[in-house]
Amino acid sequence: MFTGIIEDNGIIQQIEKEAQNLHITVSSNITSELKIDQSVAHNGICLTVVKIAAENYTVTAIDETIKKTNIGDLKVGDSVNLERAMKLGARLDGHMVQGHVDQTAKCINVEEASGSWVFTFEYDEALNNITIEKGSITINGVSLTVVNSAKNSFSVAIIPYTYEHTNFNTFKVGTVVNLEFDVIGKYVTKLFNLNK
Repeated sequence: MFTGIIEDNGIIQQIEKEAQNLHITVSSNITSELKIDQSVAHNGICLTVVKIAAENYTVTAIDETIKKTNIGDLKVGDSVNLERAMKLGARLDGHMVQGHVDQTAKCINVEEASGSWVFTFEYDEALNNITIEKGSITINGVSLTVVNSAKNSFSVAIIPYTYEHTNFNTFKVGTVVNLEFDVIGKYVTKLFNLNK
């Protein structure tokens, strides 16, 4: 379980393909605090640390993860948002995030708004995911509040701190991101669809 509050930006050092899996090596300021078998969210994708060497650690993404997320688009040198699993008893500053990406979305607009930024994303409505105005959404692991909720699109407003300390500063029109919809909303939607 995560909170959507990003701890660090890691840099991809190496990507190695083995059968259908990707072994991804990341350098990060939090590497020295990691241990083997620990869960770390990478752009919102919960992955397990399988190797640690100096400032670098390695995680493995399986075929299912590659198909449902943007992890297959990563290249050496790319920045990834990192968050370790939350500790019981700690403050929950974002919202409850599972690290299970529901689908990807495409950035369709970036607008500077007097010192902040508004990003608009479009996603495939066929998967029956929804957003609601002022509800929670996780984009590349970042806990955010939805504005301008529509049938298959929504916007988020990004403050300067978030822009500077996450990979939002690399987003442009056409960027593909990972979405994790609010877990409560997912249960309500499923119950509603079952009772139709």
